[in-house]
Formats: sequence, structure tokens, C-alpha cells
Amino acid sequence: MAAAGNRAEIIRSLFAAYLANDRASVEAAFAEDFRFSTPYGENIDKPRYFAECWRDSGWIGRHEIERIMVDGVEAFVTYRCVAKDGKSFRNTEFFVFDGDKVSRIDVYFGPSHQDGELVRQER
Repeated sequence: MAAAGNRAEIIRSLFAAYLANDRASVEAAFAEDFRFSTPYGENIDKPRYFAECWRDSGWIGRHEIERIMVDGVEAFVTYRCVAKDGKSFRNTEFFVFDGDKVSRIDVYFGPSHQDGELVRQER
């Protein structure tokens, strides 16, 4: 089983792989029974995640990971995503691990910002 520090590194590696459009690395990090939930869809399985949720990350300028808190097999990460067009948003994601694999991610959306101001999010 991975130590808490290793789980934080797995999360950092996932963010880096997503930014690099490295789908193979992301797929390898997910358990076969992986589930993904957001306010737009709940308990999405691994094939559906890659079919419907995975998209080219060329629009992202950078991720600013603010904190990763690991407690056993669970972890929270809060980050700010800055798009190349200057818009940004802040999310928190809840991770559950099965050994060194991510078995679940629940995403909690935060507000969008542009030029220091809140921007209403469209669905």
C-alpha cells in the first residue's frame, strides 16, 4: 500500500499528466473499477469518463495546487486552474485510493474568476 506522501505525489502526477494530455498515464493511475462524480454526473465509470469527460487540455495555462491533504486511503486536493484566456476557477477534488490506484474522484466546483472578478459559470 502506498504511503500518504506517495499518494500526494500520485495526485501531483495526475495533474501533470492531464496538463500534458497524457491519457495513458491517467488511465494507468485509475483502478479498473474507477468512479468519477461531479455535479453534472454521478458514479461515471472509467470507460465513460474517458469517452465523455476527457478532453484536450490545450486550453489550460496551468494548475496551481493549493493543498493536498491525505488521510489514509482518502485525500482532498484544492487547486486553481488558470486557462490560457485568463479565466480561472478553483475546485476541490476528493480522491479514494485502492493501493496505488485511484478508485474514485468526486469533484466539487468552485467559482470562476477573470481579472480578479467572479464570473458566472455556465453549464
